[in-house]
Amino acid sequence: MQRGEASLDRIASVTVSQVVLPLRAAISDAKVLTGRQKPLTEIPFLFAEIRTESGLEGVGYSYSKRAGGDGQYAHAREIAPELIGEDPSDIQRIWTKLVWRGASVGRSGLAVQAIAAFDIALWDLKAKRAGLPLAKLLGAHRDSVACYNTSGGFLSSSIEEVIENAHATAANGIGGVKIKVGQPDTRIDLKRVAAVKDAIGEDGIALMVDANQQWDRSTAVRMGRALEEFELTWIEEPLDAYDAEGHADLARELATPIATGEMLTSVAEHAELIRHRSADFIQPDAPRVGGITPFLKIMAMGEAANVRMAPHYVMEIHLHLAAAYEHDPWVEHFDWLEPLFDERLETRGGRMVVPSRPGLGVSISGQARAWTTATETC
Repeated sequence: MQRGEASLDRIASVTVSQVVLPLRAAISDAKVLTGRQKPLTEIPFLFAEIRTESGLEGVGYSYSKRAGGDGQYAHAREIAPELIGEDPSDIQRIWTKLVWRGASVGRSGLAVQAIAAFDIALWDLKAKRAGLPLAKLLGAHRDSVACYNTSGGFLSSSIEEVIENAHATAANGIGGVKIKVGQPDTRIDLKRVAAVKDAIGEDGIALMVDANQQWDRSTAVRMGRALEEFELTWIEEPLDAYDAEGHADLARELATPIATGEMLTSVAEHAELIRHRSADFIQPDAPRVGGITPFLKIMAMGEAANVRMAPHYVMEIHLHLAAAYEHDPWVEHFDWLEPLFDERLETRGGRMVVPSRPGLGVSISGQARAWTTATETC
């Protein structure tokens, strides 16, 4: 497409970097206890920095837990030159161009997760050009979003540590805590949930549980009924992520809301989830589905179906998207992510506040630069 009068700028350079975030301690969820995965000790991030001829810069990122980080970085390096000379405001067209460059390896999964870093950087840049926080550029419904913490509730923590973390969460102005379940012995799960519920009762904060896909259908029904007395905000991923029909049956069977969707990697997969009415809360992840451009399509489908949303992970991105969602959402707080950026998100009164800074409102920290294992500019 030739550059027309409406084009105000062009992309001059693109830098892709791999940053490996070390965790303070190895963490485990049910996938570790059931032998499917090893404890998580570090998280590879893919950062994209896009600069234009006029001097604007956008920052975006994607990530992988366990394997996949090297593949994301390799694919990003391969397609990055395709952005040079493009009008950075033509985000949808650029996304389509990039996805078709790698279409032979798929239009979901690792290929689009590499594209996500570029897509998010372009949205960051577009909001900065407008002088607006991304939420305001998209059209916000609210200036803060209900938030809950996950990083303090893993199965690798003792119940005493989980309770201590829950109290700290409430003291830090966060409105809910999510703890992991899905152990081989379900009685242990029930005891942990009961202990946390009893401990946080006076704090008045919400409680969610996450089984990380480790139950079969009969176990999920049995555990769902046993958990109803705790008045949970939701039960997350009780079944395999791709079992849309099973999740739909559970959503009809149980009084407790069902949440799922974080492991899905395309708009089409989320469309199936919504079509089957599989979740009371959909949980899309912008880096996993290919960035903000496809995420907005999922939001539109969710709004039309009148389901609530609780995006997974990467709060610096999802806070803005959740603020622009019609039906009262939640956003997930992970303090692991804070060292990657110079700025901090504010939490108070159980909610996370949309920053007034333009774009995503974050800049890559010196610590993240120190954790960089590879980088390339074109």
